[in-house]
Formats: sequence, structure tokens, C-alpha cells
Amino acid sequence: MGEENTKSKEETKDSTSVVIEVVAEKETDIEIGQMGVPEITDSSTMNPSWFTPKRLLAIFCVINLINYLDRGAIASNGVNGSRRICTNNGTCTGGSGIQGQFDLNNFEDGVISSAFMVGLLVASPIFASLTKRVNPFRLIGVGLLVWTAAVVGCGSSWDFWSISVFRMLVGVGEASFISLAAPFIDDNAPATQRTAWLGLFYMCIPVGYAIGYIYGGLVGKHLPWRWAFWIEAMLMVPFVIFGFVMKPLPLKGFAPIGSKKALPPVETAACDSKDVQKAESSITPDEVKIDRLNVHEASKSGSEGNGFMRFLKDMKVLWVDKVYVVNVLGYISYNFVVGAYSYWGPKAGYNIYNMENADMIFGGITVGCGLVGTIGGGLLLDYMNSTISNAFKLLSASTFLGAIFCFSAFCFKREILFLVFFAIGELLIFATQAPVNYVCLHCVKPSLRPLSMAMSTVAIHIFGDVPSSPLVGVLQDHVKNWRTTALSLTSILFLAAAIWFTGIFLHSPDKFNEDETEHNHNETNNANKAPLLNEPSNAA
Repeated sequence: MGEENTKSKEETKDSTSVVIEVVAEKETDIEIGQMGVPEITDSSTMNPSWFTPKRLLAIFCVINLINYLDRGAIASNGVNGSRRICTNNGTCTGGSGIQGQFDLNNFEDGVISSAFMVGLLVASPIFASLTKRVNPFRLIGVGLLVWTAAVVGCGSSWDFWSISVFRMLVGVGEASFISLAAPFIDDNAPATQRTAWLGLFYMCIPVGYAIGYIYGGLVGKHLPWRWAFWIEAMLMVPFVIFGFVMKPLPLKGFAPIGSKKALPPVETAACDSKDVQKAESSITPDEVKIDRLNVHEASKSGSEGNGFMRFLKDMKVLWVDKVYVVNVLGYISYNFVVGAYSYWGPKAGYNIYNMENADMIFGGITVGCGLVGTIGGGLLLDYMNSTISNAFKLLSASTFLGAIFCFSAFCFKREILFLVFFAIGELLIFATQAPVNYVCLHCVKPSLRPLSMAMSTVAIHIFGDVPSSPLVGVLQDHVKNWRTTALSLTSILFLAAAIWFTGIFLHSPDKFNEDETEHNHNETNNANKAPLLNEPSNAA
């Protein structure tokens, strides 16, 4: 009797392991607890590499900095240059930079600044969907490789259309990084400092732009404009190698390292523990083998046929979420202004106030205000208690005050007053970077975070800075007054503040610890709270 009981227990444990393996396809050691829930232990997941969270943050920040340095460089007077000017008597002065060499008008110049967004918009949801089948960390490596090759192409372009195509490919390469980096940081940041860490990461946006202005100006003075792109590519090469050589990290809400496939849809994965126990008692060894083969084939064909339907269901979840929609609408209005500022700012300053070093001045203001504003916004939200409601309060207040200062700045005729008020305004509007992305990450479940970031990126660009740069160029060609153009653009910040203000009154639970792919068991949720990367022990 003792031997039969032992065999029965062993068969039960083996059959349960088969059921769990077929459903979740996890290649880890599985032990069955009292409730029939698998307890998964994977030392590679807990300690995937020599990384610590701070090292991961530092590397991602440098990559983000290079991405936005490229955007600032192409907008700088040194790289972007100026048009050829011809007088009525037929004499022409040679232009400089991209605009001069390719003889671009302001609209075409604006198109070049926005062209990379086309690739970004197309590729972002694709990369987000691929995270269900490919390790997200490897996708970042692929994106960085595409980005590097495309930047080399920008430096080798020969006309308007060639540089436009290469700029689109730059956007394709950047898409994977901007969709996936923030979820990795959010997973590994200390619970009480998540917004501050996001603030450090997004600080690289204004700082990268600003360094790009300065970098572009220096390259324009000492080298042909093409070298600006080639040097950027050389800076990114070590991170491309890193993306492919480094042991990939897991991302919360997705299959762990070592899985052949990502977790299946919720409908197939949600398996009641009572049903599992009932199945255990009736399965014979031969039936188990046949069932494993059948389920494997069904899951294989199902994953291929239902991938698009799963994507549509995920999209529906996002766009019926009022918190997410309000946050993105405010972000679109905000990005419409900031995108045009980043591209036309140096040129507007040069024409309104006759700034001789507009690239350097705007770059310096943006570096200082970007550092203080972005980090300050993250720290302030952590101090207020990081909740979605508090994030909306900070977003609306900071944007409204920033709009007042920026609008007032362009009303002054004296350059010093403009610089003081514009600097304060930039500091306030940059304080929104961490809170707005915190809402994107925490108003959805972990498995939807890459798609949430991707679609947020798509929306803010396709309705924000993609049309804003060429539209501002068209407006300026029509009114021929940079002050009027700047005031008209800045007024849109008031709309962003009003939209975010409505978010304060929405029901907004934090969904960071909800995970559809883990059967909603408390044991699994607690396991997910463990950091993906561990800091070195001081005791050692």
C-alpha cells in the first residue's frame, strides 16, 4: 500500500507538471503547492547577468541621450544650415548645411525633421507585439543596429528624398528602444523611487536635444555637416554589440528567459486549479503523451492565427481606458509644442533677438532646465506619493504655469527678459516627463506596458510633433513673423494643461501588480514583485 501511494503521488505530480508545461510552456523546475499553483524558480531570472539596476539605468540613459542628440543635431544651425538667398538682380549667396546643399524650403526642411517619425510610428506597435514571442531585450539590440546603419545613411545621403528615407529608418531603429526601455526601468527601480528613475531616463530627452544643438554647431564650424551623423553612429556601436552579447533580461508580464515562446493568451492560460486536480486523476501515461502533442500543435497554430486578434484585443483595452486616453491626449498637445520648439527654437531666437550663438544659448537653457525640471518632476511626484491622480495634478499645474512663462517670454523685446522667462517656462514644462510616462506604465497591466508605451509614442508623434514642425514652417512662410508664430504655438500648452486637469477626477487604480498571464494567484503575484536585477550584497 505504501509503494502504491508513493507511485500515485509521483504520477499525480508528473501529470500536473505536464499540464502546466503545456499551458505555460515554461522550461523551469515546477513544484506543486497546496493549491496546485506552480512555484517557478529560475536562478537565471533572479541573477541574469553582472548587471545591477543602477548600471542598467545608466546604460539606457546614455543610449537615450545619443538618440536625442541626433534629433538636436539635425535641428541645429550648424547641421541644418540655411537656404540659398537670391536677390532681384540675380545674384545668389550660397547656403549652408543640409538646407543649403539640397536647396530646401522651410516646409521640406520641416519634413526632414519629422521623417524619422514615420518609421517610428510604423515600427513601434510591431516591436511591442513581438515582445510576446521574442525576448524584449534582444529586440532593443535589433533596433539599435537598424538605427546605427540608418544614421550612417543620413551622412551619406545625396538629395532630399534619400535623407528623408534614411531618417524614416532612424525612426524604425529607435522604436524598439523607446517602447521597451521604460518598462525595464520601471521593473527594476526601487518602489519608492520609480518616478525619480523615470525622471532620470527622460531627462535625457531635453539634455540630448540641447547637447545636439551644441554638438551640431561645433561640427558645422569645423567639419562638413555629414560628419555629425557618422560620429553619432560610432558612438552607438558599443551599445549595438552590448544588445546582442549581453544575456537578455526578463520583463514583467512576459515569459521568463529560456522559454521558447511567450505566454499564451489569457483565454487559454487561465486554468482553474480544481480543473487541474480533476484532470490529474483521470489522465493515463499514454493519454498524456497524445494530449501533449495535440495541445502543442494547437497552441502553435493558434499563436500564429490569433496573434493579430490578440493585438486588436490589447488595443481595445488601451483605447477604452479613460485614464490612458486622457493622458495621451494631453501628451499630444504638449508634444505638438515641444516638438516645434526643439526644431524651430534656435532659428526663431536667431531671427527675433538676433542671437549670434542661438544654438549654444538654446542648448544651454535646455540642458539646465531639462536636468532640473525632469528630475525635479520625478522627485516631486515621489514626495507627493506616486499615484495616478497626483500625477495628473502635477501635470496640469506644471504645464499651465510653464505656458504662462513661455508665452510671456515671447512678448518681451529685450533678450535678457526673454531668456529668464523662457528658462523658467521650460523648467516647468519639462517637469511633466516623468509623471506622464508613469501614468502610461501604471494605468495598464504589466503585460500591456510595451504596447502602452508604443501607442503613446505613436499618438504623440503622429498628432504632435510630426505635423507641428512642417505646420509651423507653413505658418511662418505665411505670416513672416517669428514672434507671432511662436506665440500661436505656445498657446496650445494651455490646452494640454486643461486636458490633464480632467484626469484628476477619473477613477485611476494603479495596475502595476496585476498580471493576466499569471492566473491572478497571490503566490505568483508576490513572486513577480521580486526585482529582475539584484544589487550586490553589502554583506559580501
